[in-house]
Amino acid sequence: MPKRILVLSAAVGAGHLRAAQAVELALREVDPAAEVRNLDVLALTNAAFRRIYAEAYLDLVNKAPYVLGFFYDMLDRPRDAKSKRDRLRRAWEKMNLTKLSGVLDERPWDAIVSTHFLPAQIIAGLRKRRTLATPQITATTDFETHRLWMNEPCDHYTTATEEGASYLASFGVDRTKITATGIPIHPVFSRASDRSEALRKHGLKGDRPIVLQLSGGFGVGPIEKLYRGILQIERPIDVVVVAGKNDKARKQLERIDVPRQHRSQVIGFTTEIDELMGVADVVVSKPGGLTTSEVLARGAAMAIVNPIPGQESRNSDYLLESGAAIKINNIVTLPMKLGALLSDPQKLDALKANARRIAKPHAAFDVARIALMAAPAIAPPR
Repeated sequence: MPKRILVLSAAVGAGHLRAAQAVELALREVDPAAEVRNLDVLALTNAAFRRIYAEAYLDLVNKAPYVLGFFYDMLDRPRDAKSKRDRLRRAWEKMNLTKLSGVLDERPWDAIVSTHFLPAQIIAGLRKRRTLATPQITATTDFETHRLWMNEPCDHYTTATEEGASYLASFGVDRTKITATGIPIHPVFSRASDRSEALRKHGLKGDRPIVLQLSGGFGVGPIEKLYRGILQIERPIDVVVVAGKNDKARKQLERIDVPRQHRSQVIGFTTEIDELMGVADVVVSKPGGLTTSEVLARGAAMAIVNPIPGQESRNSDYLLESGAAIKINNIVTLPMKLGALLSDPQKLDALKANARRIAKPHAAFDVARIALMAAPAIAPPR
């Protein structure tokens, strides 16, 4: 009988959903006979809960990132298992996700993969009350593992790094249940890219450094200021800006005069980001877990900008410690710092080599295999 795997995530930013999609696609490749369902749990809740849980997150990212960082650090502190604050938070989340029980009752799922800690908490709670026995795998999506990812019982955790695994174990998780697979990214990043073909397809000549500026799928952040900073670099470069779904920003960027020594193109949302990363020498971006993992998989250097305090600042630390990135602390210094890097081929090559060294392009397949191994031959009783 084909194995039935349920992949759960939450649309809090785009990264968790992309990780879930990556695991789903990898599962279908590893076991074509498997029945796989990929579900955003926030789609099962009410509008008020979605507004508080997901949209408020983007509001904090854009308007009060240091408030977000404060709560990130506060919630990462070790807590007593009977913490009243944690119990209230879990009760509130459970109350707003009752429809998830209907999905779990649809059929006897053989394994559940969670790429966000919200569904992982709900599944662990059901396991504790013995109303569910399905094995769960939790796939974390940043380079350091936050305390909220620990939700027992859980059969296996996957982390981005060995450091993330060690940190998770410090909260009491059995180290043998943790595998540092890397962050699951789209299977396309595990396959070799034809650089010459990608250059031709995207109208690039490859005769000068290529800078790829990202703004996330939603096109948030100081896109225009970053773009103007890149255009101030003296040496000739090719610039490709991905404005995501922010059409207003894309149109604003298209109206900016490009200095004669540069060539530039501004595009909106694209499904060919793997090809653009594959031809880029440097990617200018916030260090989100998924985006960073994709850049590393394509062997490009990163120029880190505007990391969100909390998870992205820790991702930034990892990249800098690994020698795979530079960090732009102030946009006014971007032309100087990025220009210096592009004028130093030896340093740029070293950053790109380190990116390839720490990349884990097959992470989604490793997570998929762990899930399939966790699935029993006979579906567990409910």
